[in-house]
Amino acid sequence: MTYTLFLILIMIVAFLLILIIMVQNPKGGGLSSSFGGGGTQSLGGVQNTTNFLDKSTWTLSIVLLALILLSNFAAPKMTAVDTSSEIENTIENREVQDAPMQTEATTTLKDSAQ
Repeated sequence: MTYTLFLILIMIVAFLLILIIMVQNPKGGGLSSSFGGGGTQSLGGVQNTTNFLDKSTWTLSIVLLALILLSNFAAPKMTAVDTSSEIENTIENREVQDAPMQTEATTTLKDSAQ
């Protein structure tokens, strides 16, 4: 149950991180350039938008890393009872079969070859 909760949280945080990254412009414009000037005007709201996007990206990436590391501890563990694989069980439980007998057709082919 806990592992499923971690997986859901990881998916939500990853989706939010993708959205935040897609809103940003790699050259510094991004969402703030659509509000007027791309840095030529020193409006408080535009700079705060860029700061918010930067802080959100870092925060979500740290949260995502922490959730991934914590989900390792919540992952279901293999039990020690069933350590052998299905192939090993098949090999151990197989029956020894006799070699197939030669048929008349194979002996006839061998005789005609000589």
